[in-house]
Parts: sequence; structure tokens; C-alpha cells
Amino acid sequence: MERKGLTMKIGNNIIGQKKVFVIAEIGNNHNGSFELALKMIDQSIEIGVDCVKFQMRKLNEVYRSKSLNKLGDDLGTEYTIDLLSRFELSIEEHRKIFNYCKEKGILYMCTPWDLKSVEILEDLGVLAYKIASADLTNIPLIEKLIKTKKPLILSTGMSTLSEIKKTVNLLNTNKSEFAVLHCNSTYPAPFHDINLNWISNLKLEHNIIGYSGHERGTSVSIAAVALGAKIIERHFTLDRKMEGPDHAASLEFDEFVDLVKGIRQVEEALGSKSTERKLSQGEMINRENLGKSLVASREIKDGDIISEQDIKIVSPGQGLSPHYKNELIGVKITRNIESEDFFFKSDIYGKREFKKNYNFSLKWGVPVRYHDFQKFNDMINPDFFEFHLSYSDMELKIEDYIRDKYNCGFVVHAPELYEGSHLMDLTTDDNEYLKFSILQTQKVIDITRKLNGFFPNELNPKIVANIGGFSMDKPFDENKKNEHYDRFFSNLKKLDMEGVEIIPQTMAPFPWHFGGQRYQNLFVHVDEIIKYCNEFNIKMCFDVSHSMLTSNYFQYDFYEFAKKIAPYTTHIHMGDASGLNGEGLQIGDGIIDFNRLGEILISGASKSTFIPEIWQGHKNDGEGFFIALERLENKI
Repeated sequence: MERKGLTMKIGNNIIGQKKVFVIAEIGNNHNGSFELALKMIDQSIEIGVDCVKFQMRKLNEVYRSKSLNKLGDDLGTEYTIDLLSRFELSIEEHRKIFNYCKEKGILYMCTPWDLKSVEILEDLGVLAYKIASADLTNIPLIEKLIKTKKPLILSTGMSTLSEIKKTVNLLNTNKSEFAVLHCNSTYPAPFHDINLNWISNLKLEHNIIGYSGHERGTSVSIAAVALGAKIIERHFTLDRKMEGPDHAASLEFDEFVDLVKGIRQVEEALGSKSTERKLSQGEMINRENLGKSLVASREIKDGDIISEQDIKIVSPGQGLSPHYKNELIGVKITRNIESEDFFFKSDIYGKREFKKNYNFSLKWGVPVRYHDFQKFNDMINPDFFEFHLSYSDMELKIEDYIRDKYNCGFVVHAPELYEGSHLMDLTTDDNEYLKFSILQTQKVIDITRKLNGFFPNELNPKIVANIGGFSMDKPFDENKKNEHYDRFFSNLKKLDMEGVEIIPQTMAPFPWHFGGQRYQNLFVHVDEIIKYCNEFNIKMCFDVSHSMLTSNYFQYDFYEFAKKIAPYTTHIHMGDASGLNGEGLQIGDGIIDFNRLGEILISGASKSTFIPEIWQGHKNDGEGFFIALERLENKI
């Protein structure tokens, strides 16, 4: 029998794609209280589920008369009927609940246990039906539901594979939209009985598979998502100690919050089945720090032929990967290489030639360190240089590296990381940490003023700074974020900034420190940035790559972001970007339209300066920077 499609739609929910459809099964856990049912709906909305589900049964349709009249059934059935008779909501209460859900913007779903309940729910106008495990073999009920032409979700607890196949075949024959949920109908279900791997067998029967869990805790349900479940259903209760058999197998509020949070994290972590493994930003950082490179074991002269003895494999991973060792052997080198300097691909395949001058509407420069400034100054004629300081650079004597006076300008980029694993943070409420950050920032300011003596034409040197405001495990709430902003602007007054200008850079929501992810809270959102620029009369470094990642994550229009930030921009870091953490990509390797961006910047930020900020762009004599400049020419 032909299988249906990979997705089905219930209201605004498309089930079967990346986002898992989460159902809070309220069932009869309201214990017959209409007010309690409304409270549970409100809490379900707060939790962030996609759907609340109830149950409806006409007892005289579901049970035989002898059972209802307690004429000989066992104690279990008698107990169940007693609870159901007390806990059923009226038809009118279901109608009010249905309308309440509609008003609150959450999907109402219900499990009908009999044919008359289907008719009542059809009259309400429900958008989809859930079929309980107990009715998977109830063909007349399923056939009546098929005729509604509504999407169906079926649990498979208590059923054999042959029974599941028969029902699935019936649904396929009638071209129904449906999903099948793995389920163990024990309340609570023992972990050793759940057999999550059965999900793989259900995938052979149907495309849209989910999991209805009755176990304790959240781990198993979250694991089901990793195994391909596109629907997760869990019972919800206000108190697990309440009367009734379902409460013991239900999640209370905090647990359900953790469940939804865990599901969303797993969704994000699952990624795609791309055949190419892409390195994340954190991996690239750690690959550089921890990986190994091919370096020269001796001083090598232009024209030397490389032998195996000329090569060492050592860290860091900033040069040619050890994978290229055999290709490097026998190559004739066309440059001088000092002992322990890196080899590069260009040593094997030939080096590109780059220009000294470029044509841009905005003033342009390149990033340098003290030790390579002179090399870059001999290679190109930029309008300025941006000195990227490390904490060790701050202890160096500038005059050991820069001895003349230069006509071009300069910018300084303050270190983000300081000795002792200290990240710059001028916003922290930790007094000792703050004292350290202010001390180091003042040191950067003093260095900038000293550098100005070597670049006397720079009238107002700018210091690009990541000013802090990061958090480890979750973003700040609004109140805390505002407190950090207030502290930053208050702490600026503690610095002697005569003759210099500190410019924060626009930040991405997930910065990378120590090769791992943090949350960035300040100078991320453009309207927030503009508010503080106006209030405190500051200008910004527009980090194009960072702001593209911000736009991707928060679904902003990046070009509208650029138009808004342009009038408040005095300096630009230019790099491409993609996804949520693909920052500092080579121009043209991401998703930014630099022709369109260039028009915005030339119009709105015409007095700004810019540098290409490309990940590892400085390697191999700035090859990455020069490729970027070539690609940006006639665009910026």
C-alpha cells in the first residue's frame, strides 16, 4: 500500500518537520473540575507546548450495562468506572474549554472513546483527533474518524505488530493523514519495558512517528526525539499525588518545562544528514589551538627542495595540515622560511600575487599585530592599520617594533582575553573582576595614546572593544541586561579617555570564548544599540558578520539592521557569515550581498573606516585579507 507524505498539518502546525509537536495530555487529570482544567491550559501555554488534549467518553457507550451496574466485574474495572463517572466533564464544559483554547491561541485536541463522542467533537469543530491505544483495534471507531477527513494521531500501546499493520493499512487505503505513536500503556511504565528502539520498526510502517510516554521523568521522551519522534505526548498534572491512575505517570509543571526545553535543544542539536561535515566556529578555534601543522625543521632558502627531514609536525594548527605532508615532500620552495615557521598550501600550489592599492569609497585598512606591522606596511598602502592587541602584546615595548612616524591612521582593538582566563567585562557586578577590567582598559587607552605618537595624523584614535555582558548558560532577563548597560556607561566615567574614543562593536548572540559557546547580552539588538548611542553619544563598530548572525537567529532583516546602524557607525569589521555561528567567513563564502550592503554603507556611513576581518586572514602573509579586499573592491 502506498505510504502517505512526510508531513501533515493540524491548524498552523506542520508535523513531521524539524520542530517536534508537543502534546500536553490533560486527559482527566482535571479530576472533573472545569476551573482546574482552565488552570492546566494556562500552565500548558506557559510551558510552551503545541497542543492540550482532553478525553471524552459516554460511559454507557463505552462499557456494558453489567459493568456500569457493578454486576460481577473485577475490582480494577469497578475502580476505573467509579473514577470516570466522577471525573468526566460535561459537553458544555468541553465546548467552553474548546473556545477558551481558541481564544488563548493553543490547539485543543480530544480523544473520543466512542462513536457518539465523535459526533459531539465534530459539532465543536475540532481540527484533529487522537485515538487511544485501547482503540487501535476498534475499527468501527477508526472508520468513523476517517470519514471526518481530519488528521489522526494513534497510540500503539497494548497492540501487536500485526494489529498495527492492519490499522495502518486501513488508514492508507482511505488516504488518511495520520501519525503513529510508540507507547507502553503502563502507568508509570518501567524503563526496561519501554523499548524505544521499537520506533525504528514503526518507521518501516509509516513516515510520521511519535512517542506517547508514561514513564517517570523526561529523559526517555527526549531520547525519543533523537530516534526520530516527531510528536511527543506526555500526561500533565498539577500534583502527582492527586486521585486517579494517570497522575502517577504524569509530569508536573517544572518537569514539563524541562521536557520542552530538552526537546528544543535536541531538535537544534540533531542538525541535518548532510554528507559534508562542517566545522563549527568553536571547533575551528580549538583546531587552531590544539591541532597540529607542518612546520620547517630548519631554515629553508628560496629554491630548496623539501625533504621529509625538513618537516616537523607540531602545534598550533595554524599552518598546513599534516594530511599534506606527502604532497609537500619534493616541492621546490619559492620563499625563505625560518625554522619552525608554518608551511602553507601556496607552497605546494603556488602563491597568488596581490595589489598594494585598492579602490574603495570608504577608507580601508587591515588588522595587524606589532610583530607583523612592518611586513604589511611594506606590502600595501592602506589608509590605516588596526592593531589587534593580545594581553602579552600589552607588555611589549612599541618602539621595538615601530620606529618611524607614519602618515596613515590607526585603530586599536582591545584584547578580549587577559591572563588568568579573564575576559574583558566592564559591566560585571563582581567588584574585583570590575577593578581588573578597568585597570586593563586604562592600560589599552595609555598604549593607544603612545601609538598616536607614531601615527600623528590620527586625530582621534578609536579603540574597538568587546565590553562584556556575556553569560554562561542562559541569556539575561531584561532587568539584568539593563543593569549591565547602566554599569558599563557608569564605568566609562572611571577611565581617563582624553584623546581616544572607545567604540563597542555589534555582537552576535553566541560569542566564542575559549573555544566554547557563551551568551552575549549587550549591543546585539539594533534598536537597543541606537537607544544607547543616542542617550550616551557613542559611536559603534559595525561588525557585519556578527550582525548577520544576530539577524539569522532573531529573524531580523539584516539590510534593515544595516540601514539603522549605519548613521551610528564609525568603523566596520567586514566579513561574511552564515547560519547561527558561521562568522568571519571569506567574502562570498556566506550569505551576505555585499553589493547591497555597500550601497547602504556608502550612503549612511560614508565617513566610516573598514577592515576585512576574516577568520585566519593573517596567515600566509595576509592571504585571506587580500582575497577579501579584492572581492570587496567596487562594492564598498
